[in-house]
Amino acid sequence: MKHYALSRALLLAVFSLFVSAAPLDASASASANIRSIFLFKDVMKSDTAAITTSGFNSLIIFGVGILANGDIMYYSNTPGSKDVLLTSQGAYVGGAALADKVRSFKERAGTGVDRVEVSMNAQHVRDLMRSPGPGASTPLYRSFEALRAAWGLDAVNNDDESVYDADSTVAFARMLGAIGYKYTIAPYTNQPFWASVGSRLNAGAASPLLDRVYLQCYDGGAFNDPGDWQGALGLKVVPLVWVTNDSKPSQGTTVAQAKSKFTAWASRSTLAGGGYWNDYDIEKMKLSYKAYGDVLTSVFP
Repeated sequence: MKHYALSRALLLAVFSLFVSAAPLDASASASANIRSIFLFKDVMKSDTAAITTSGFNSLIIFGVGILANGDIMYYSNTPGSKDVLLTSQGAYVGGAALADKVRSFKERAGTGVDRVEVSMNAQHVRDLMRSPGPGASTPLYRSFEALRAAWGLDAVNNDDESVYDADSTVAFARMLGAIGYKYTIAPYTNQPFWASVGSRLNAGAASPLLDRVYLQCYDGGAFNDPGDWQGALGLKVVPLVWVTNDSKPSQGTTVAQAKSKFTAWASRSTLAGGGYWNDYDIEKMKLSYKAYGDVLTSVFP
């Protein structure tokens, strides 16, 4: 019996070590109950009060892009707004008003937001990772370092839907990690690519660099099953639906439909949370941030 007890204790210890190294457990270190929304509208013109008090705890600012020389641009995507150059030669030049606005998402009184990210595609990443590379003296490194300091950012989201170059993706993510960012993705297809990237970024990491997966479950990803993606990536995911809109009305999701979808997905799999793609539709269509936020707080409290 003593030998059995000793063997059992050793087996439990080995199992515990194995579990602690497994990808799914690594993801557990990320914030639970993520309630996210992508912000497409110029943040200087958005309803900041509603966005920060409607139950969302994670904001992803869409429209940040890398230029060929390593500078960073914020594309307006909003009628009446202009593109804003955020960094030049590694220094922040986007202006104090814009920086104050972004920082206010987490700092204003009564806010529920504890994480702010910027979302970008893969434009110029492959070329810049090849030359001059990801080193700390490069313009791209210094640009993201300056932007993080100015905006108080937590993560960079990769919305790559066309390039899918694993080596440059991994190199870029590791560069961001060295600066202090977390790295997130927003896939709608190409599971093998994203699984490979996630494995390379998180293998052996005490704290995962790629810590969130915002899964597109609309338009090209309309038939995605969050549980299936969790199995493929070894990471819990945050399914996204597109709110009611006039761009692709067939892909729009009402408040009631959103609650039905999130509830069904959550009943089948333990998810990291839920979220919305919002092509500034909530304000444009005179919808309610709170109504959509209440869905997330009810399903992912």
